[in-house]
Order: sequence, then structure tokens, then C-alpha cells
Amino acid sequence: MNPNVVSSPARETWHNQPVDAVARQLGTDLRRGLSRDEAARRLAEYGPNELQAARRVSPWQLLLEQFKNVLIIILLIAAALSAFLGENPVEPIVISVIVLFAVLLGFIQEYRAERAIEALREMAAPTATVIRDGEELEAPARELVPGDLILLRAGDKVPADARLIEAINLQIEEAALTGESVPVEKTSAPLEGEDLPLGDRRNIAYAGTVVTYGRGRALVVGTGMSTEFGRIAQMLQMVERGRTPLQENLDRVGTMLARAAFVVVAVIVALGLLRGQPLLEMFLFGIAMAVAVVPEALPAVVTISLAIGVQRMVKRNALVRRLPAVETLGSITVICSDKTGTLTQDEMTARRVYVAGQMLEVSGAGYEPHGRFSRNGQPIDPPESLRELLRAAVLASDAYLVHGEGDHRWEIKGDPTEVALVVAAAKAGLHKPELEAQSPRIHEIPFTSETKRMTTLHQTPAGVVAYAKGAPEIILESCTQQRTESGEAPLGEEDRQRILNTAQQMAGEALRVLAVASKANATPESAEQGMTFLGLIGMIDPPRPEAKAAIRTCEQAGIKAVMITGDHPLTARAVASELGLLRSGRVVTGAELEAMGEAEFEREVENIEVYARVSPAHKLRVVTALQKKGHIVAMTGDGVNDAPALKKADIGVAMGITGTDVTKEAAAMTLTDDNFASIVAAVEEGRGIFGNIKKYLMYLLSSNIGEILLVAGASLLGAPLPLEAVQILYVNLATDGLPALALSVDPPEEDLMRRPPRNPRTGIFTRPVVTLMTVGGLWSALVNLGLFLWALNSRSLEEARTMTFVSLVLIQFFKAYNFRSDRHSVLNRPFANKWLNLAILWELALLLLIVYLPFLHEPFGTFSLPLMDWLIVVALAFTVSPVLEIAKWMERRGWFGKVE
Repeated sequence: MNPNVVSSPARETWHNQPVDAVARQLGTDLRRGLSRDEAARRLAEYGPNELQAARRVSPWQLLLEQFKNVLIIILLIAAALSAFLGENPVEPIVISVIVLFAVLLGFIQEYRAERAIEALREMAAPTATVIRDGEELEAPARELVPGDLILLRAGDKVPADARLIEAINLQIEEAALTGESVPVEKTSAPLEGEDLPLGDRRNIAYAGTVVTYGRGRALVVGTGMSTEFGRIAQMLQMVERGRTPLQENLDRVGTMLARAAFVVVAVIVALGLLRGQPLLEMFLFGIAMAVAVVPEALPAVVTISLAIGVQRMVKRNALVRRLPAVETLGSITVICSDKTGTLTQDEMTARRVYVAGQMLEVSGAGYEPHGRFSRNGQPIDPPESLRELLRAAVLASDAYLVHGEGDHRWEIKGDPTEVALVVAAAKAGLHKPELEAQSPRIHEIPFTSETKRMTTLHQTPAGVVAYAKGAPEIILESCTQQRTESGEAPLGEEDRQRILNTAQQMAGEALRVLAVASKANATPESAEQGMTFLGLIGMIDPPRPEAKAAIRTCEQAGIKAVMITGDHPLTARAVASELGLLRSGRVVTGAELEAMGEAEFEREVENIEVYARVSPAHKLRVVTALQKKGHIVAMTGDGVNDAPALKKADIGVAMGITGTDVTKEAAAMTLTDDNFASIVAAVEEGRGIFGNIKKYLMYLLSSNIGEILLVAGASLLGAPLPLEAVQILYVNLATDGLPALALSVDPPEEDLMRRPPRNPRTGIFTRPVVTLMTVGGLWSALVNLGLFLWALNSRSLEEARTMTFVSLVLIQFFKAYNFRSDRHSVLNRPFANKWLNLAILWELALLLLIVYLPFLHEPFGTFSLPLMDWLIVVALAFTVSPVLEIAKWMERRGWFGKVE
């Protein structure tokens, strides 16, 4: 937080104080508001009503940070030594270009990583209606101060945190802050309890939320960084982002290879000097070997793997902001998902209707006006009693359903609950414009928090008819008759109790229940007396159908899904059960979470599947506790309240359509279709990418082991060096380059999503991988050393070195195909990777040119091999394939430990 900004008054429990007490504390006249002079003084004291960005790191500092990577440092040293002492000018240029590419890419990623605060600032309301000196005026929202008296009307974005002093049918959409899927009905009365969750503080209006209905007046109690939005901004600034498993693995690999390179240089140079070889020749050879040990293409391979993965993910509706996040997805063990708009459609839908003593089901979900009615699972045509019920519900509503633009075919105008009634009626063939034309409204008694009902009077061909909707117990008090299949009948006490029991049963299924009634020959004075009960309508924000399948797929892949929402526990339990997410039945509320100590919570966190009525701090606590238990955590969400947890999680996943700019900036990945199923595709890509990086390293390091042991073995036996320095450099840059890059884009293995999540703490080098890598390297060294020693007895040193060089290259080509999987046979889709096939053909062509073009003989130290030499070399090189297949066979049977 900017130290020069003065905060608003200390945080108070404004919700449990009477309006007069709040006004006294803030020094505000409830009729005239603040004076202009006092407002100016407070603006100077508390600062502007806007979010302050954290102190930024300069671009130069970000650029320098990129050079702290161990592997980058090694490559820079190798490039410098190669340029200063080496004979091949291409080597340092290639290394330098790769290093520059990796550094620039990292810099660009980091430069964009901390823009969440700017997105929060853009969400602030630009203007506000404020009363100063008794006059109503429009003022820039940034000029509001604590104590200002503001007016709120439908459609307004709340400009600051404020204590309501008047609320007339006031409803505010708080989904982005609290997770509530429907607008919250507000009141001005003081509330009991000091530590109420944000969603239950119904007399507070929060900055950044939107007024959907009614009007109100309020006293500003928090501005800028002292609002709930501001506290989220502070949390975003304070949350530290950990390093991804891939970054940790690469650092470990870089450190290990640096030590290996030092040992190799020291041993080779020492042995050569002891045998009397020239110092400069041995030092250059040692440098060539050291450079060969370090896989300088690793950053490029990783970048290419991740970048191609990102391109594939875009086609599958997932947009990644940070490349390492792609790999992290492959390690995910827990997905913490918000409910509203992520697992559900964020579109209230009528699910069940109780009419004429029968329960009917309504199909369809969301605002698409398509669906059917059924009884006991059997489709039915809407009976007249149902049509009468839906006609009354629609006419007693103010909402509209209209055609939208683009992919969003239908849009709503008004309260989401009323829209659900309009959509349900449309499924029965009753359309609101036609109904209103037939029965125009002539009077209304608006909904209030006290009456909990809305009544409208309409001129119909049969006279004036009143229609009412509201809480079941309230509507029933006004009714003396009930609608049955055969017409109207008296409503007795048993009937009332049966209806109330039905309403409670529907509410127990997390449905929001409304009762509907009507009265013929009504007047404004008698409209709410002697009414006829028409039925009950139960609504819910329905689960996404694709989310259920996605959760099932995640389970098969060993990933646990956890729901974290600000919604009611009953609703959260019902949605989680329907999705198949809730199995053990453990649901914990924010209040229960507050009561848990850290030790108790860490013991229980793995057994909790649903969190309800939680705040942003609770979400952070959940993510942190899971990470402490060793889990790799993904957090999905779309509201402002999710942003801190998205940033803290190993990977944050934001919703692209319904998500706020804040979450998109804080998250590592955004789903462009808001489809939970896209996460599964992202997980598959992440697993495939890490698998390809592992294939690359297995192939390359196995080749390096073979080269090192070959040279070391010849030195120990007192034989001449089996390869020249330029041949080692060629193998390292060319032969190891293209096939390795081709492995980085290898198609995913068929059983990839039937494996449990990879434990990132085991790193790339699991026991099976190390075994295969070692077996391949040892066999390569034995074959090539044996070939070299045999050829020395019957051929010239130049021919023996050429045969060894060609054999080394061919062995690596065969190994490239074997290392396409560390568990499956090479015969399983052997040529599925077209890029590897092309790379091998290209390298074979280059190899033939080096061996047979006379002008290349001297620089590469090669010799034109006769046919017999080729037959011997090819036969020996091919032996590496059956050896590796035997190692895989033993591995599949657990000889080398558990397959990771």
C-alpha cells in the first residue's frame, strides 16, 4: 500500500449500530449531508476514493531477476568460455541466442504479472449521487469521503462502502464480492452480532456492487483502500506467488549439471595432462565436454513445449497468461471451485412446480425458454391449473427476457428470480408481452422487506384481477381458497399445513420457493384478502451439465474437486450433491471455519468437500492449508472475492465471460467459455507437456552419459580420445538438437488421464526414468568403446573415430524412438511423431554429407566409410533398442520401483 495515502476511519462494526449513532460518529447531518468545505477537508485528510497500486518493481529489476536462474548462469559461462577458447564460432552464438530468448520471455511474463490492482481500480464507479449542503449533485466517485450522504438507485454501481439509512425495495447484486447468486434484499435496521459474514450484513452496501432494484440512501463509512474492495487489493499485494514445480525442477537439474560439468572437465584434463597431451588441446576438449553435459537447449525446449501447449489450449477454450502454469496443471491434486457461474450457470431456473396438489418437474436450464413439464418422470402438456399459476407469476413480475447479441442469445432485464418465472411461463407457451397486452397492469402494491410479497392488479376480460407472489407463509395468510384440477375449493388448516410442509421440503432441496395467488373482482384495498392459492414454484441456480462430467473425469485422473462459495450452506450442499462432488457429506461454513484453530483445520482440511458462506480470507486459508498438506491447488472463480485465492493458489483459473478483470489478471489461466470441462483439457495438456519435457531430458542426458563414459573409459584405458572436440560439439548441437525438440511435441500417451497426478516433489528424475536413462547411456558407452578399441587394431585412428562417431549418432537416433515413453513399448505407435521422423531423416542426410563430402573431412575429422563398416556400425547401434525394451519390461513389473 502507498505509504502516502491516509486511510478512512478505523474499521467499525457499522452494521450493528443504529442510524443515529452512525451519523454522530461520522459527523453527518442526515438531511443535508456534509458541507462542501467539510468534504474538501476530509478529502485532504483521507485521500481520494480509489485503489492504490503497490510499489512497482522497475523493468530493469525484473530483467535482472531473469539472470538469477542457475541454468541461465551456466549457459552464459559456457558461451563465454566457448567464444574465448573454442574453435567453433557457431557454438557461443547459438547458446547466446537461446539464453536471450529465454530471458526476454521471462521478462515479458513477469512484467504483466502484477496488473491486478489496475483492474480493480477500473472497476470503481466513475460518478456518484451525493447530497452536500442539502443539495443533490453528481460528483466524481474518487471525491467521496467518509460521512458523505449518497443516493442509490437501480442500475447504480455502489461507489464506496456505505451504511444504509433508508432502503425502499432495495436489492443489490453482490455475487462478485460475496458469491451470492441472487440479489440481496437490503434493510436500514441495525443487525445483531458483531462478526457477521459479509453476505449477511444486509444494511451495508459495498463498493463495486450493483443496485438491481429499488432505491436507498446511505452514509459512506469506507473509501479507497478501506473498502472491502480495498482490503482485497491489499491481500493481492501481500500474497506471495510461489515458484512452479517446473521452475524448481529446472533449477535442480541446472545445479546437478553444473557440478557434473566441473567434474568432467577436471577429470578429462587431468588424465590428458598425465598422459602428456598438450594443455590447450585437453582444455578445449574439456570445455567441449562440459558444454555437451549442459543441455543448453533446455530453456528453448521447455518454452517451445509450453508455447505449443498454450496454442492447443486456446483451441480448447483455455487462455494461459503464465507459461509455467501449463505444466503446473499436470500436477494438480485439488481444484477449489467457486459455485456461482463456475459449477452453476449463474442463471436462476424454475426446477419444480407444486400445483393442484401435484408436484411437476420443469426441464431445461438457464434463460433459454425451452423445456418441458413432467409428472413422475412422464412428460405432460401444461394443464390449465399450471398455466393459470404461471400467468399469475409472470404478471406479478417486472422482469423481461430479451434477445441478446452474439453468443449470448438471451439476456435478462430485471431480477433473476422473476426472470426464472418468465422463462418457466415461456416453456408453457405463455409469453409476457402477450400476457401484458391482454391484461394490462392498472395498479400495484410493491414488494417490501416487511410484507415479503408483491401484488399487481390487471384489467382482464373478466374484470379486475389481482395477482400476488411472495413468501409461502405470507401468501397463505391471505388465501381462503385453493386452485384444484376441478376448480376452486376451500383452503382448510390441513391444506395450509400440507402446503407449508411441501414448501419446506422444496427449500430443503435448496430451492428458492415462491407462492402465487390470485383474486377476482379485486380493488387496491381488498386485493390481498380472500385470495385463491394457485401453487408453489421452486427455483435454483442449476449446475452446469458439463461440470458433472468434468468432475467425474477429474476423479478418474485422481483430482479432488472442492466447492468454495459465499452462498447458503443448504444451496451449496444441494448443488454439490447433484454434481457428484459431495461424497462424505462434510460441509463447513465460514463461521465454523473461523472457530477452528490452525492445527484442527489442517487435520480436517482433506476431509472437507464444501465450504459455504466464506469470505476471501477464508478462501486464502483453505488454499494455504491444502498447500501445507502437500497438495498442488487450483482455484477457479469469477468474482472479485476469488482474486486473492487465485493468486495464492498454485494455479488460478478465471472465468472469461462472467469473470471480472480482477480475477483475469490475478489468475494464471482464463477459461474463454466459462466451462469447467475446459479445466480437464488443460490438465491433460499440462501432463502431456511435462511428459514431453521428461522425454527430452531422458533422451539428451542418456546420450550425454554415453558420451562422457565413452571418453572417460578411453582415457582410463590409456587409449586415444575416441572423438574429436568438434565431433562432440556437433553431436551436442545438431544430433541432440532437432530430435530432442521433436520429442518436446510428442503426441500424448493414451493412458495419460487415467494416471494419478504426478508428485512434483519427485521431480523429473524418478527411479524408472533414471534407470532407463542410465541403461541407455551405459549400453551406448559399452558399444562405442568396444567398437573404437576393436577398430583401432584393424583400422586407422581417423577411421576408428569416424565409425565411433557414426555409431554414437545412430544409437541416439534409435534411443529417440525408445524414449517416446518410459513405460510403453516402442512398438506402440512407433512413428506417431511426424516431427521426430522428419528430424531423423534430416540428421541422417547431414551425417552422410559429413562422412562423404571431402571438404568436410578435415574440419570434422571424418573418413569415407566402406559398406562393411556401415553394416557393423548399424548392427551394433540397433542393439540399444532391445536393451531398452527389456528395461521397460522389467520396469512395468516393478523391478525398479513404482512407476511415477
